[in-house]
Amino acid sequence: MNRLPYEIKCEFSNRKTSGCKEIMEGSFNNRERRIHPRFIIDLPLEYRDMDGSCLRGGIVFNASKGGLLIEAVTDIPVGTELSITVLFPKGFRLADFKVVAKIVWKKPYRKKDCRGNQYWGGYQYGLEFIQILAEDRWKLNFLLGGQFESEGISPSLSI
Repeated sequence: MNRLPYEIKCEFSNRKTSGCKEIMEGSFNNRERRIHPRFIIDLPLEYRDMDGSCLRGGIVFNASKGGLLIEAVTDIPVGTELSITVLFPKGFRLADFKVVAKIVWKKPYRKKDCRGNQYWGGYQYGLEFIQILAEDRWKLNFLLGGQFESEGISPSLSI
């Protein structure tokens, strides 16, 4: 089956753009290389190098069964392994899940509002999970809307 190339444009606004719409352009011309589908989420995270360096923060932009796309201001080399805690709301408190992940790619990333004013600068990182406990995998599955099975973990687990 041959697909015709076409462009997509998505417009969105958020609290940082002061009501202006940002425009993301993409193309389906590039072949998808991911094994697992990605789901857009917007959650805070804490991370540190495996050597226990200082705790830093970032944002999870999207997630899948196999990894995360995060945004952070710190320049970290590709290949670095990170201990990550992703925070998410559960009722009136915060819950979390923990993973160890490896940076497989990075790129400088800037966000501008509709007037062209930059309001954020840092990096986007593609992370691949190296280690995730069964209970934390179940929590990730919960956040992704139960889109994949969790290798025998009971949904009755308290998150």
